[in-house]
Amino acid sequence: MTEGAIQMLMNAGYLALAFLLAATVYVIVAPMFEADQLKKRMASVSSARDTLRDDRMKQLNAEKTLRAGDKGLASRWVDRFSLEKLLEASDLKDKMAQAGMRGQGPIYKFYFFRMILPIALGTFGLLFLVIMNTPGWEMLQRLGATLALTLFGYYLPGIYVKNTANKRLASIMAVFPDALDLLLICIESGMSVELAFARVGDEMAENSVELAEELHLTTAELSYLSSRRAAFENLARRNNHVGIRSVATSLIQAERYGTPLGDSLRTMANENRQLRMMAAEKKAASLPAKLTVPMIVFFLPVLFIVILTPAAMRLASALS
Repeated sequence: MTEGAIQMLMNAGYLALAFLLAATVYVIVAPMFEADQLKKRMASVSSARDTLRDDRMKQLNAEKTLRAGDKGLASRWVDRFSLEKLLEASDLKDKMAQAGMRGQGPIYKFYFFRMILPIALGTFGLLFLVIMNTPGWEMLQRLGATLALTLFGYYLPGIYVKNTANKRLASIMAVFPDALDLLLICIESGMSVELAFARVGDEMAENSVELAEELHLTTAELSYLSSRRAAFENLARRNNHVGIRSVATSLIQAERYGTPLGDSLRTMANENRQLRMMAAEKKAASLPAKLTVPMIVFFLPVLFIVILTPAAMRLASALS
């Protein structure tokens, strides 16, 4: 009996060791297969001020996602059933822009999946829960689970867009104070706002592709929009964060009233750096609570196996 328990403990230890080795290999090998998002997303953006207008307009005419959108299955279904009116979502374009999805193509796909997913999940619940009664529940429980699946399918596209926007904003705000410092240096050295945005976008591309994309898009809007205020307001709307909104407001005021832009940027950089520090402190404060479950599930069993296995082996040898 004792030898069987020891053998079980040793097998569990071997399984834990194999799992840790597989996880280590995955962590080392996975980054090697990631695509170079920097070259893919920034190759079509020009940083020269003189040719920025023509290049950006050619890009807007060439890219399907920034013009009329794809005329595929999703757009045909949305137009045929008038899903934009039937499944209307408030501020959808702003939310899609915050997630980095621009143009009509992503909007068509959003409405298409908002129509398809409730039908698919509701049909799944109706077949496997209500008719076949796979889990063996009561009728009220089966109907409730089917309704929950249908509602989950309806809200799932919105959840996906929101999570994508949050990840994108986190990537931007991690380096935004540094970008403001570089922008301040460029402005005080005598550069114009357009050239400063373009130069900072080139410099920040290695740290955050999303921030570089936003800066280059703002540079393009500053070049071909009739009002600079509209370009700064678009920057604040695409990035729904209090720090970016404050910077956009400062740029608008400096453009309108002629106030010194260097002092405003210096103040905004300090405030955004404090916001980044507060976010890091908040994340560090919540770390112990998040580590409780992984500690119980993964660390403690392996620790017990490592500590108790030699003692169990010595006890077995002493009893034998």
